[in-house]
Amino acid sequence: MAEPEQRLLMLIDDEPAQSRLISALAAREGWRTLVVKDSETAIATLGTREGMQLSAIILDQWVPGDDACSLIAELKDRRPALPILMLTASASPLLAVEAMRAGATDYLVKPVAPDRLMQALRSATTREAPKDELQPLTEKMPASLDFDSMIGAAPTFRAALAKAAKAARGHGFVLIEGESGTGKEMLVRAMYAASPRARAPFRIVNIGGLPANSVESVLFGHEKGAFPGAFERQIGALQHCDGGTIVLDEVDRLSSSLQERLAESIAAGSIRPVGARHSFRVDVRLIAASNYPLSELVEAGAFRRDLYEALAATRIVLPPLRERVGDIPSLTRYFLGRIGEQPGLRPLGITDGALALLSAYDWPGNVRQLQAVLFRAAVFCDGDALTSEDFPQLLELIGEIRDMPEKHAHESAGVQLYTEDGNLRPLEEIEADVIRLAIGHYRGRMTEVARRLGIGRSTLYRKLSDLGIDNDAA
Repeated sequence: MAEPEQRLLMLIDDEPAQSRLISALAAREGWRTLVVKDSETAIATLGTREGMQLSAIILDQWVPGDDACSLIAELKDRRPALPILMLTASASPLLAVEAMRAGATDYLVKPVAPDRLMQALRSATTREAPKDELQPLTEKMPASLDFDSMIGAAPTFRAALAKAAKAARGHGFVLIEGESGTGKEMLVRAMYAASPRARAPFRIVNIGGLPANSVESVLFGHEKGAFPGAFERQIGALQHCDGGTIVLDEVDRLSSSLQERLAESIAAGSIRPVGARHSFRVDVRLIAASNYPLSELVEAGAFRRDLYEALAATRIVLPPLRERVGDIPSLTRYFLGRIGEQPGLRPLGITDGALALLSAYDWPGNVRQLQAVLFRAAVFCDGDALTSEDFPQLLELIGEIRDMPEKHAHESAGVQLYTEDGNLRPLEEIEADVIRLAIGHYRGRMTEVARRLGIGRSTLYRKLSDLGIDNDAA
């Protein structure tokens, strides 16, 4: 919904088509866009009456070229409080570092998705949101493709990884649920890399990032002339991935008609492109991902039960970071190690006070937000280690914390030993968590789990039964 007072955006761009697209997208959020085509005009505009009303700037790096960071610095020097977003075709971490040090608020890689652009604008200009440090940033580092690279010792997280590793070896459908930023895409890629279909076609389709009227064509394809604008035949993602794997991200965003169409296609094992007379048999593994529990949407009548049951042959739930606080220190050190390998950056340590501060925050953006915050802090750090002062917005929100909160210290080993009232948990509960942790750590290899725990396989399976541990989940 647009705010009562229209905001003004200056777009520095000399590409007419892109300028029209960004202006149209911004208009949906209540923005009026002022387009300028070169650096000189942009600087001159700042001093005009209209320029004084600006709420944000988007700069296409192509306009000033190699001088983009110099232009950002000059714009920031003239208007320090004005958010500046840089749009670029380069995914170079070095350029991201230079742009942020020059004063860029965010860094968008073309072609940028409409929802990503709108999120960046909202984040940069929302007064209630913490500034700078908690801005969502585009991931600058390539994602790892194996389970060993997924850091965490929390029992619920390790159990989810073990279940995913087991499911990866099969061909059945999988549903992955978890809040945004919990690592669903990384888990999907790890499953694909470990699957029998690892050399077959693979595609991720973000339902929420597509125009509603194009989702059907993207998934099922269409014949030439099937509808106005269908000038040529298009093969849909489901047919393209025949023999391979397709991922439906934000599957909860499917319209009711497409839910029905997909459920029928799954049951028949075939798909029919829009406008086609005949269906095509396909063998495709479908992995669905959702930010929300689909079972709740089913109960509310917002998602088809038959489609849910087909997708959730194996259901994996990734816990939010606030439920695995003990993993924050290891995640932080892992991310800092990877960040230090990026061009323009260097390895950094982190103090206990800074770790305590990070552990005290709730992280609504989960692991992705933690990585973004560490990336930004590393860009501006002058010392050899991050301190709490390198996270000024978190300090403002939480205050100075000298020691790791007691409950977080108990969780740091991966198994929670104490209840919230400070008493020890029952031995049976601790034993169950240790077994889950071991199964996750050794990725479901039960012989190895039994050997490491110093018990026989039969004893291990008896304990699984006695403690009520779901063997499939484990």
